Amino acid sequence: MLKELFRYVLPKEFVDFFDLVNLQEQADVLHLYLDECNIVPEEYSELSLLPNGFYESSTLKDFPLRDKKVVLHIRRRRWIDSHGKSYSRRWDLSAEGTRYSKEFAIFLKDAFGYLSDSSPIS
Repeated sequence: MLKELFRYVLPKEFVDFFDLVNLQEQADVLHLYLDECNIVPEEYSELSLLPNGFYESSTLKDFPLRDKKVVLHIRRRRWIDSHGKSYSRRWDLSAEGTRYSKEFAIFLKDAFGYLSDSSPIS
């Protein structure tokens, strides 16, 4: 049921490939901590990969919820092959040149009278 709720709250890229592992509320900010699921990327499916931890967390700002700013803390997963080579999935989660989720960046551009597209916020 919680996963269904996240379909309405989180950007679509996060719902199927990330797990919510923590949630913290600090004053007017809601921090959501997301870890990439252990799903080997399709382009590496022929390799025998083992999970090898996570990269350092990165942050994105997303739509506010109930008058609270939302900050997504994202940890991308690493996999390793039998030779020690590291692999990871390539994500395109933020609007170019920003620390905003793509959908939130487009919303902000619309709110300030810019044309809605997926180009970076100026």
